Amino acid sequence: MASAALMPILLIVLVGFMVFSFRKQKKQVNEQTAMQESLQPGTRVMTSSGMYGTIVGLGEDTIDLEIAPGLVTTWVRRAVLKVIEPETTDAPSIESIDEEDDAAPRVDLDKDDRDGDDR
Repeated sequence: MASAALMPILLIVLVGFMVFSFRKQKKQVNEQTAMQESLQPGTRVMTSSGMYGTIVGLGEDTIDLEIAPGLVTTWVRRAVLKVIEPETTDAPSIESIDEEDDAAPRVDLDKDDRDGDDR
């Protein structure tokens, strides 16, 4: 008797899980399609096969990628996996590194600190 009451609850939970997972997948597909439709010449991209290139031409369903200077290949737009954003480095400047080095204590590695121990 208890299993008969439990079955509809499990079915509702399963259907709810499926609906939410389908919605998430549909949202990802829509975002991918919008990105592929908004591609412009000069944009750095990565294809689904891992090839990096810069878009130099656009067709209705294709793009031309320059993958090396003077080497242009044609790809289907759907092969573009993501747009590569220009990297901004948060690396410290050379001046700040020099200042940190001046403040750090110096260790003399040539000095023998064994105090006569012959190990």
